[in-house]
Amino acid sequence: MGESNRAVFDAAIEAWNAGDLDGYLEMYDESILLHGYGDEPMTKPQVTGMYRGMFDSIDGIHLDIHDVVESGDKLVARATLTGTHTGELFGVAGTGRPIGQAVITILRFAGGRCVERWSVADTLAVLIQIGAVTLPG
Repeated sequence: MGESNRAVFDAAIEAWNAGDLDGYLEMYDESILLHGYGDEPMTKPQVTGMYRGMFDSIDGIHLDIHDVVESGDKLVARATLTGTHTGELFGVAGTGRPIGQAVITILRFAGGRCVERWSVADTLAVLIQIGAVTLPG
């Protein structure tokens, strides 16, 4: 039997926090479907592109994992993504401002790799932090 889902997840987060995007992406099966970032699920090439853009625009990008719950083939995590906005993000040039984004995600594993994922991320908070959106009042 291969690595546990938790071990695969922990290794992926360790790679992410070390700046090793390719190491992080090893967690995802080629058939991955990532829900929550658009109308249609994202494929592995789309996921790779999204994260590459984040790594290119957020200096010191880091994931702090607060909670992990496992049940069967699923793993749920609550995390905060942090970093400094240094490159174009959501069409906004780098501001040098710190960002923080709350994320809750559910990953489904098969054969030791993530094959499907559902995420809710507080993108509005990031848009406000980088000045792309201002709230009324």
